[in-house]
Amino acid sequence: MGRLECAGLFQRTVPTMSNCIIAPSILSADFARLGDEVNAVLRAGADWIHFDVMDNHYVPNLTIGPLLCQALRKHGVAAPIDVHLMVKPVDRIVPDFARAGATSISFHPEASEHIDRTIGLIRDSGCKAGLVFNPATPLDYLDFVLDKLDIVLVMSVNPGFGGQSFIPMALEKIRRVRERIDASGRDIRLEVDGGVKADNIGMIAAAGADTFVAGSAIFGAKDYAVEIAAMREAVRGQKTEGRGRKADGRQ
Repeated sequence: MGRLECAGLFQRTVPTMSNCIIAPSILSADFARLGDEVNAVLRAGADWIHFDVMDNHYVPNLTIGPLLCQALRKHGVAAPIDVHLMVKPVDRIVPDFARAGATSISFHPEASEHIDRTIGLIRDSGCKAGLVFNPATPLDYLDFVLDKLDIVLVMSVNPGFGGQSFIPMALEKIRRVRERIDASGRDIRLEVDGGVKADNIGMIAAAGADTFVAGSAIFGAKDYAVEIAAMREAVRGQKTEGRGRKADGRQ
């Protein structure tokens, strides 16, 4: 898939700036029947499909590559594919995922020798660009590249394995990123990945997130549609409560 096709795919399939994008991570899916699993979560109401790409170098695990992304496109998956690269070096693999059908590609600043160049490479490949922040990674990088980003991804676990518990200190980082995005006036998605579930997604949304990666919480559920609906309801309830606080003067 070339640059123009990739760019056009994003324009055709990505919804408008919704307040709640649910992106199931296929890391927790049944790989023996992955095509069916992806179709099932999309029918259940998911918006994006999230790829966790690990190299056993930057993180201590080895997962999937661009051939799987290409296979899902050939299988007929038209939804946005959100690729999170946990690899080092990162530039070598970006064009491969773009050609395979990735919609957006996010990477860690620690994995790139030249962050601005990597962002440019992603965008020149026809994909949306994102920067990922581990729990202990400072946000200072955003001072210089926020205007070039489409996604800021905050990790609420340390990367490398699925099924981890949400780290509460991530909430403050989410709030700080939200402040920066709002001050910029740009349409930048604030994504959160790690331990996201129906019982904590409300407070994550309240901190400022609008895009939510969930792996085991969705693929481990008996009914994908029920779980996704519960997540949306929790986000909706948090926003309704927030409007109520503003109306009566509470913060």
